[in-house]
Amino acid sequence: MRILGIETSCDETAAAVVEDGNRLLSNAVASSMELHIPYGGVVPEIAARSHIEEILPTVQKALDDAECTWDDIDGIAVTYGAGLGGSLLIGVLTARTLAIAHNKPLYGINHVEAHVYANFLTELGPFFGTPTTNYQLPATTPVFPMLAIIVSGGHSQLVLFQDHFEYVLLGQTHDDAIGEAFDKVAKMLGLPYPGGPSVSKAALSGDPMAFKLPKAKMDKYDFSFSGLKTAVLRLAQREIGETHAFPSIGLPERLSEAQKANIAASFQRTAIETIVDKAKIAIEEYDPKSVVIAGGVAANQELRRQLKDGLPLPIEFPDLKLCTDNGAMIATLGCFKAMNNQAAADPYTLDIAPNLSM
Repeated sequence: MRILGIETSCDETAAAVVEDGNRLLSNAVASSMELHIPYGGVVPEIAARSHIEEILPTVQKALDDAECTWDDIDGIAVTYGAGLGGSLLIGVLTARTLAIAHNKPLYGINHVEAHVYANFLTELGPFFGTPTTNYQLPATTPVFPMLAIIVSGGHSQLVLFQDHFEYVLLGQTHDDAIGEAFDKVAKMLGLPYPGGPSVSKAALSGDPMAFKLPKAKMDKYDFSFSGLKTAVLRLAQREIGETHAFPSIGLPERLSEAQKANIAASFQRTAIETIVDKAKIAIEEYDPKSVVIAGGVAANQELRRQLKDGLPLPIEFPDLKLCTDNGAMIATLGCFKAMNNQAAADPYTLDIAPNLSM
């Protein structure tokens, strides 16, 4: 079973071929991130235009790297939500057209759910035999029941999977997701976009215990990072001797590099502890057999360290290249849909769902 996955939910144009839900044959990504850096965030129209330019070459590269022709492909999977409307539209229309033209079944994929499925990739095809294409994959496939910790720019969720396509959303953020909080703190400190890696880099030279920051008191498995973000703002204002009326745009030039590093390290520690603390409670209550982490923030090394040190279950991590948006996770979930006889979508009517949730 070989599935071509297409992902265009934000600023990465991505396509990949996955075999039998666990073997990665190719993973092609064309990112437009450099175009968005001057604006400090993703500009939807620029992202959509980039997808138009890159989508067909990226799909062809995925097929070529996998040494596949269309005769070797058993189906097409595409992200139809959640994400930016214009970006999603390019991927969905391309996948619909290819499905019709090549007479392939089409599977609509939930982007957030797909992030979880990056953890099911445990083998590499021939293309990944060179150092420049090296991936570090988990040694074993997750087993059910499985606790998924989903952390990204748009989502912070704990999800308990009893089996494929059988899951319960235990909790989620009520405001900012953890990745969004990282981005906003980066802006306060004058760190470059994307904010997550910038905050993590600054934190390396800071003291994570320099400042005590608050953790939101939410229902058992729910999250809130808005208050933490505001606490960082107030902290930065106090550090330069100003009141709450001082504009955040003026903070970077007044803060020293040491202050920025200590604030970044203290924020990162607190935000990640919030995630890990909730995961511990869920493990104690539900006793899952495996734990996986998914989403862009899954690449954060401090999060990986705290999870390894703090969880009672061993945890394996997806390759860093499979934490950010990619076609491999889409193709993997598509494989499991096909292998479990999930209904295919109508290629003439599949529509985008920008606000799709789990």
